[in-house]
Amino acid sequence: MLVVSRKENQAVIFPALGISVKIQRIGGKAVSVGVEAPRNVRVLRGELLDQDEALSAACSADLDVKARHQLLNQLNKANLALQLIHKQLSAGLIEDAEESLTIALSNLSDLDRGLSGKKAGFQLPKTQAPHERSKSSRKLALLVEDDPNERALLAAYLRASGYDVDTACDGQEALEYLAQQKPDAVVMDMEMPRIGGRVVVEKIRQDESLSDVKVFVVSGMEQLHMQIPSGDRGVERWFQKPLCPEELVNELVASLN
Repeated sequence: MLVVSRKENQAVIFPALGISVKIQRIGGKAVSVGVEAPRNVRVLRGELLDQDEALSAACSADLDVKARHQLLNQLNKANLALQLIHKQLSAGLIEDAEESLTIALSNLSDLDRGLSGKKAGFQLPKTQAPHERSKSSRKLALLVEDDPNERALLAAYLRASGYDVDTACDGQEALEYLAQQKPDAVVMDMEMPRIGGRVVVEKIRQDESLSDVKVFVVSGMEQLHMQIPSGDRGVERWFQKPLCPEELVNELVASLN
C-alpha cells in the first residue's frame, strides 16, 4: 500500500495503468478527488458497488483473462506459421512454404483485426489424419491442441524436424489414443474442451505403462497458475505461448535421445 500526503492540485499517478488520482479541493471533512482512467476502466464509488456491480466487475476481469489468452493463441499461430515457412524453405519445400505463407498472412490479418477490435475470421487448414507409426527410427509425438490451425502448423513443424506426429483435438481424444498407442512424447495445450491438460498430465503420470513418456506443455497459461509440477510427477518442460518451436525441438532431442 502506498501512503502519501497530497495538497490541492497534486496527484498520484499509475503510469503503467494510465490512471491518475488528483486532489481537486479540500474543505471541511470532505475531499474532492478527480480520477482519470482509460475508457475501458470503470471507476465507481465504493459505497455504490453492490453485489450486482461486483459480479459485473468480476466478469469483466475474467473476460480480460480470456482476451489475453486468445491474443497469445493468435500470436502463437502467426509465429508458428512464419517459423514453419523458414523451416520449409531451408529444406527446399517450396510448395509447402507457399501454402504456409497463405496461412501466415491469414493469421496476421486475424491478429490485426483482433487488436483493432474487429471480428476475426480464421481460415483453418485441414489437419492431417493420424497415421500408423513409421518403422523407421523416427520418434513419435502426440500433439494435443484444440485449435485446428495451431495444431496443423505445429504438427507440420515437428514433422519437418524429423518426428512422426499424431494429433488429438482435446484431452478426451488424447486419453483414448494413449489407451491404444504409446508415443515417445506428448506435446499438449492446457485449456481444452471436454478434458483439460491438467487431467491428462495426471492420468499419464498415474499410468505405469506410460512412465517413460515425456510430456511437454505449450500453453498461454502459466505453470504456477495450473499447479502442475515439473519432473517425473509432472512435465519435462513448460513452454509459454508464443512458442519458439526450435526450442521445443531442441528439448525433444535432448529428452528422447
